[in-house]
Amino acid sequence: MPQIYQEVSETRAWGLWKIEESEETLRHLTSEIAPQEIKHPEKRLEYLAVRALIKKLLLVWGANFKGLTKNEHGKPFLKNLNFHVSLSHSFPYVTAILDKEKTVGIDLEHSKAKLLKIGPRMLHSGEYEDAGKDITKLCVYWCAKETMLKVYGKKDLIFAENLLVEPFILKEKGNFVGRIIVNNQTTTIPLHYRLFKDFAIVYNL
Repeated sequence: MPQIYQEVSETRAWGLWKIEESEETLRHLTSEIAPQEIKHPEKRLEYLAVRALIKKLLLVWGANFKGLTKNEHGKPFLKNLNFHVSLSHSFPYVTAILDKEKTVGIDLEHSKAKLLKIGPRMLHSGEYEDAGKDITKLCVYWCAKETMLKVYGKKDLIFAENLLVEPFILKEKGNFVGRIIVNNQTTTIPLHYRLFKDFAIVYNL
């Protein structure tokens, strides 16, 4: 079974899918074809797998998947429904979240040593001090900021200045708090993280 995790409530659904299928199988599951401009084989699989996941989540609500579209900022929307949607992928995993009422963001990232290099650019000084050299915690911080950026819906924010995360104690999963600061206005974003073997997922609550 390719889907390895799923949570569904009356108003929200999210899931995680590990890609083990061929492109042909995923085309059959989604009735879609990856665009020709997507050349890399793994990216083509991610494109199809995340749509297969969204289709499966919608079916739990008795809704049909008719495809995705994006606005000028790259924010995804369901073509036939008013549900909010966010997605993320880092091969071989894809994840997606749907909400009937509120804007959502989700991000999946692998814990990689490169985070030690980009951490000082990505994090505010207090965040970097909290994370230290803990690659897993750096990964959660990164996911949190990507998630908040998706909730905000535009790409003109600076991670270390406009997207801030309060320090937290790292566990297998937990809730924490982020803040989007734009034009001296602060929006508090409750967040949740989950740790898996070599990657993390964060979404807004």
